Amino acid sequence: MANIYNSRPRVLSGIQPSGNLTIGNYLGALKQWVEVQRDYDCFYCVVDLHAITAGQDPVELRQKTRESAAMYIAAGIDPEVSTIFVQSHIPAHSELAWMLTCMAPLGWLQRMTQFKDKVGKQNQESIGAGLLNYPSLMAADILLYHADLVPVGDDQNQHLEFTRDLARRFNHLYGETFTLPSVMNPQAGARIMGLDNPTAKMSKSETSDNHAVFLLDDVSRARKKIMRAVTDSYRDIRFSDEPERAGVNNLLTIYQAIKDESREEIEGDFADKGYGDLKKAVAEAVVSTLEPLQARYNELMNEAGYLDSVLKLGREKASAVAEPTLKLAQDRMGFLAPS
Repeated sequence: MANIYNSRPRVLSGIQPSGNLTIGNYLGALKQWVEVQRDYDCFYCVVDLHAITAGQDPVELRQKTRESAAMYIAAGIDPEVSTIFVQSHIPAHSELAWMLTCMAPLGWLQRMTQFKDKVGKQNQESIGAGLLNYPSLMAADILLYHADLVPVGDDQNQHLEFTRDLARRFNHLYGETFTLPSVMNPQAGARIMGLDNPTAKMSKSETSDNHAVFLLDDVSRARKKIMRAVTDSYRDIRFSDEPERAGVNNLLTIYQAIKDESREEIEGDFADKGYGDLKKAVAEAVVSTLEPLQARYNELMNEAGYLDSVLKLGREKASAVAEPTLKLAQDRMGFLAPS
């Protein structure tokens, strides 16, 4: 179904307020959100409902939700241009998620890679039902806003296809209601890997000391982590898909994502140089990103009332889109409207 609701193509994305955001989150998501916000109608959500699928500390969840919103703005997302909001502030997310859950075949949900991975690692009886139904909530997030494009990494493509399948199913059964979203192809740096294990995606939940550079790391600590990053026993510095060269490729990917230069330019910059030179250059590039971001973040966290006003405005703007979509879906499914 083509989008007939928006004058501009709409983008929807979000990050869970759990753990500490990493340079991977910045380069793979936040930086790219900033770059597209003036060309699209952008809705950026702090997805706190998703964060409770694995359990949560109430005090920490509230704090991390505020921190995440502040980090969105510190990264360059303009609240006057983009809609920044908290998922749980819009009850329509939960309501539509239940409606879609009731429509989703169990087989579809059980085939999701994220769920199967969890089942393989622990006793299925100990896994919360929220994890199984996570894709239905993600579908609700996207479909409520008639999003045309969703920036996702390779690990989330399956969830987006699930959303499209569910939207098609609803539209077929009840009439054209939802827009079918498409993947927004990420630019360079969309998949940043762990510094200590460059074959695994950098994760904000990983506990290893040298796995990730966090956005709030002291810059001296950030430098040390990069200088300790895994490389290899080769000498030439070039981009490569070879598994044994994953460490150097990861450092080059980080550098490219920050510098916005071509692979040819970057490989030329490091011709006849060593891994120590590469690490120093990457460290300086990362620090040059962290310093202004951290300064703005600290201003926002210390500016009384500002974040609350941004999230209030975001809630109003998001509700103006989500509520009519929910009411339409409820009407199509046959719910009796309140008098």
